[in-house]
Amino acid sequence: MSGVLWLLLSLSGLFVIKALVAMFWAIKNGQFDDMEGPAVRILMDEDDPLLPQNRRVLKKADGSDKIPQD
Repeated sequence: MSGVLWLLLSLSGLFVIKALVAMFWAIKNGQFDDMEGPAVRILMDEDDPLLPQNRRVLKKADGSDKIPQD
């Protein structure tokens, strides 16, 4: 009975150490730097042609190309 208790205590200790290492890794790599960005990103219009990821050459009526300005 005592052996099982020591096994469970050591496994739970390893789990706590793993969780702490994962938390410090996430903090060090900037996972918690921008906490409000993802919440606001859902409100942004993704098909806006002026967004950098949606930039494409627009065609004018006369057939010439027009690149969106910043």
